Amino acid sequence: MKKENDNLEELFKKFENQWDVEEINPGHQMDFLNKLNKKQTKKKNYAVWAIAASIVILLGVSVFYNNNEKPKEFKFASKETKQTDSIFSILIKNELVKLHEKNSPENEQIINDALKQMKVFDADYEKIIKELQKNGENKQIIYAMISNLQTRISFLQTVLQRIEENENLKNTTHEETL
Repeated sequence: MKKENDNLEELFKKFENQWDVEEINPGHQMDFLNKLNKKQTKKKNYAVWAIAASIVILLGVSVFYNNNEKPKEFKFASKETKQTDSIFSILIKNELVKLHEKNSPENEQIINDALKQMKVFDADYEKIIKELQKNGENKQIIYAMISNLQTRISFLQTVLQRIEENENLKNTTHEETL
């Protein structure tokens, strides 16, 4: 231990003239606090501007997406076609609500896959609607529209049925093991 203390003393002696021993001027603390306060006010201004810019961007994005997502309007279609679309759309929305209610870690993959498939059905439906706008109502287009709507409903019902079966199987398995 004595040898280590000797080494430290030698180091202190070696660097003795290199130590910063100047005294700080008496107003140093006030200067430091003034600079610190100035920096904080700038940060507050940046934070306010950043928040304001974020709000403007969010409003712009929401307006953009709301304008692009116009509801389907069948100005060109007959009352029967409009009613058919309306009834099926309500049924599909109800099935989607049921599907989202079943969301759980066990069902997440099934639900995500189902929603991807629904996007494919939706894209097909949009093509049918464009065809309906372009060529007017005829039996083939109306049949394709109704077929797409029926397929979406039966697909969602099948997915919900599979989820129910999985939940029942899980519950049955747990009951047997207890």
